Amino acid sequence: MSKPSIIIASISRKVITALAGLFLITFLGIHLIANLMMIKPDDGATFNEVVHFLSTNPLIKIMEIVLFAGFIIHILLAVFVTILNWMTRPVGYLVPTKSHTNFMSKYMFHTGVIILIFLVLHLWHFFAIKLGWAPMNPQFMKNEQDFYPLAVHLFQQPLFSVFYIVSFVFLGFHLNHALQSGFQTLGLSHNKYTPAVKVFSTIYSLVIAVGFTIIPLFFLFIYKA
Repeated sequence: MSKPSIIIASISRKVITALAGLFLITFLGIHLIANLMMIKPDDGATFNEVVHFLSTNPLIKIMEIVLFAGFIIHILLAVFVTILNWMTRPVGYLVPTKSHTNFMSKYMFHTGVIILIFLVLHLWHFFAIKLGWAPMNPQFMKNEQDFYPLAVHLFQQPLFSVFYIVSFVFLGFHLNHALQSGFQTLGLSHNKYTPAVKVFSTIYSLVIAVGFTIIPLFFLFIYKA
């Protein structure tokens, strides 16, 4: 493969990774709104309505397929790009050099691994049950869509909630850099736009991290059965 072709292929991988990542970031905002319905004081009635809608709407089912495709593409390409970067620098520097690279950008792969572990557990606890891939827990669930009592039970387990909170703290850092990097990859890096992108990225990542963190804290310290 010629050098221009390699460069084009590299740019294409980065663009696809960025687009898939931005799609997933958008989904997180929608997912947060749905999950926040759990803390509404109606014993999960609104949350169950949202779950029922998401489980039965044909358009949502199509979006789930797109979402999974986005996850797979983003993860595989991120791993591939990381490995390529490692291969271009097989030997570490003997003397650390000055770098203007953001601290979290150096650990995007590491935070991504932590998020992936959380994602697998999260999907097993909820999404896999809805699809029938994992057994339903009859002690807490009446049917495959009755997630509210199961969520309450899990969030009242300190270890589960701590892991959940820590995962979203890492996700917040991951998102902050990912948004800025994604916009830059798509050619939206400009003296006029970059400051606004940085502010938006910081605010959005904080909203996501804090929003999801509120839920376990609510069930640990405020919720009364």
